[in-house]
Amino acid sequence: MEYLEFEQPIKELEEQLQKCSLIGEESDVDVTNTCKQIEKKLKETKKEIYKNLTPWQRVQLSRHPNRPYTLDYIKALCGDTFLELHGDRNVKDDKAMIGGLGKIGDQSFMLIGQQKGYNTKTRQYRNFGMANPEGYRKALRLMKSAEKFGIPVVCFIDTPGAYPGLEAEERGQGEAIARNILEMTRLKVPITVVIIGEGASGGALGIGVGDKVLMLENTWYSVISPESCSSILWRSWEFKEQAAEALKLTAKDMKKQKIIDEIVKEPLGGAHSDREATFSTIKEEILKAYNEFKNLSPKDLVEKRMDKYSNMGVFKG
Repeated sequence: MEYLEFEQPIKELEEQLQKCSLIGEESDVDVTNTCKQIEKKLKETKKEIYKNLTPWQRVQLSRHPNRPYTLDYIKALCGDTFLELHGDRNVKDDKAMIGGLGKIGDQSFMLIGQQKGYNTKTRQYRNFGMANPEGYRKALRLMKSAEKFGIPVVCFIDTPGAYPGLEAEERGQGEAIARNILEMTRLKVPITVVIIGEGASGGALGIGVGDKVLMLENTWYSVISPESCSSILWRSWEFKEQAAEALKLTAKDMKKQKIIDEIVKEPLGGAHSDREATFSTIKEEILKAYNEFKNLSPKDLVEKRMDKYSNMGVFKG
């Protein structure tokens, strides 16, 4: 288990609890009461820490190395029914963007999302979750296939941004993302979007238009990461906490601005502390969102989605 900076008090208490139970096992000393006291203190400390998280701490939690990624969610939701589909039929297959067909319960879905790696080798293989234009074009190809067969779409967002390399720009990164946004606004099947980690800038928006946009509690969604914002404004990464505060990037802020529809509660300690609970909550939310939109005609569905996005940022004076 890896601990973040602000989780150190939890780490210390967990180590004490471990030592305490070890003493109980190895000697005849009765340590039940001591263990109970430590457990109680641990529970209280956890509640205290996770109840008062700052925006920057939420950003750190969203990047936690043990946090479940897109493929973990897909495997948990679909089991063996997931069939991955590859390639944009143009350049190549982008490993940072995955997609394919799978069944959640008895309903087929087209599942698309950015995938990060869990060690150095897989991080390079997945390009750190940063998709190239062919990744967005693959996503669009799959969405169009889903539309053709009347299959609802689910998108998982977890990216530090679209890949900013030279070859990505040469192949039209901006156009690929813009095309996806345009096509997603008028796709004739229900789209559910779940932000499961980082939601950075256009990289997230490229698969982020949906009838229902859900956001896990400890994730962020913004035009720029706090570090980049800090380096532009203050020419240093030192002010990332201030930037995170000012960017209003947490789930609560997003809900307040009506940019997302619902916040999905995470288990105490974040999604990685109880993966099974997180997976079942997400499964319920996806099915709930699908049931809400499944009976709408394609015309009404698109109209409703268009209205939702047209009303964003409207202020009544």
